Amino acid sequence: MTVVFPLVGFAAIGIYLIVQGVGIGAGTIPVIGYVDEVGGFSDYTTQGDLTFLPFDTQQEATSALLTGKIDEYFVIPEDYLLTGAIPRFSLEKELEVPANIQSAMVSFLQSNLLEGQTTPEIAARVKSPMLLSNIRLDESGNIAQDQGGVEAFLVPMIFGFLLVMSIGASSGYLLQGLGEEKENRIMEVLLSSVSPRQLLTGKILGLGAAGLVQVVIWLASVIILARLASNVVGGVLAGLQIPGNMLFLGIVYFILGYLFFAVIEAGMGAIGANAKESQQMVVALVLPAVLPFYIFIIFLRDNPNNVVGTILTLIPVTAPMSVFIRLGLSEIPLWELLVSIGLMIAGIVGGIFLAAKAFRVFLLMYGKTPSPREIVRYLREG
Repeated sequence: MTVVFPLVGFAAIGIYLIVQGVGIGAGTIPVIGYVDEVGGFSDYTTQGDLTFLPFDTQQEATSALLTGKIDEYFVIPEDYLLTGAIPRFSLEKELEVPANIQSAMVSFLQSNLLEGQTTPEIAARVKSPMLLSNIRLDESGNIAQDQGGVEAFLVPMIFGFLLVMSIGASSGYLLQGLGEEKENRIMEVLLSSVSPRQLLTGKILGLGAAGLVQVVIWLASVIILARLASNVVGGVLAGLQIPGNMLFLGIVYFILGYLFFAVIEAGMGAIGANAKESQQMVVALVLPAVLPFYIFIIFLRDNPNNVVGTILTLIPVTAPMSVFIRLGLSEIPLWELLVSIGLMIAGIVGGIFLAAKAFRVFLLMYGKTPSPREIVRYLREG
C-alpha cells in the first residue's frame, strides 16, 4: 500500500491527461444558436472559443440543430427583461449546463444589455464587480503567515486521514499478527526465546517505524500529486504546502497515536481466541478515531473551538484526527495541545501496563474468548 497509493494517483492524472488529449483532438468547438425575440442582442457573438449564431425563429434554430449546423440553441423570449428566463435546447442528455457554456451565455447577455448604457469601464466592472482577497492579521496587526483558505484546510484534513489510515494499518498488522501467531501456536515458540514484554515492545517499535516511513512517503506523494493535479486543472491548489507546525505535530501525534492504538490492540490480540475475533473486538476502537471528521464538518465547521471540539481534542482516541481538522479551521490553544499530548502519554503508559498483563495472562490461553467479566477478573489476578 505504501507504493500503490502514490502509483494510483500518478496513474489517475496520466489517464485524465490522455482522455483530455483524445477529447480535444477528436472534438470540435461548439456553435451555439440563439433566437432573439426581444431585439438588441446582436453583438458580442464571440465569447472565448464559443460562437453564437443568430436565428430569426425557433423553427429555423431547431432545423439547424437537427441537421448539425449548431450544437444547441437558446431563446431570449419577449418577457426576458421581466423574468430573466432563458430556455435552452440540445440533443444531449446532461446533468447540468456545462460551466463554460453557461459562463459564455451570461457574458453574452450582460454585454448586450449594457451596450450603450454606460462606459466600457463600468460595463466591464458590472460583469466582474469584485475580486475579493481575504487577508488575516495576526495579534500584532501584521499580515499573518498562515492565511487559511482551501489549501490551509485541505492539508490538515489529508494529514489527519493519512495519519489515521497509517495508524490503523500498522496497529492492525500487529493485531492480526498476534492473532495468527496465537492461533497457529507460533507464539509458544517465540516465547521460548523472548519474554512477553520484549515481544510486545519489538512488535510495536518495528511496525511503528514502518508506519512512520509510510506516512512520510504518502505525504510527499500527496504534495506532489496535488501540485500536478493543480497544474492540470488550472492552479487551484498551487498554494498547497505543509506548515512547520503541521509537520511537527504530525510526527508527534503519529508516534503517540500509533503507540496508543498499538498497545490497546496488542492487548486485544492477546485476549482474542483467534485473529477474526480480535478484529471484531477492535472495531469499537477504530470507529471513534475517524468520528471527529464528521462531527467537525457537519456540526462544528463554523465554531471549531466549541467545548465539544475541545473534548474531542483531549480524548486520546479522537485526538489525532481532531487536532488536524481544527488546525485547518482555527487556532488551537497551546494548553489544549499540551493537555492532549499529556493525556495520550498517560493513556500509553496505562495501556502498556494493561497490555503486558494481558500478554502474561491470555497469550497462551486457547479456545473461547473470555467474557468482559472474566477479562477484568483475570487482569486483577494477573
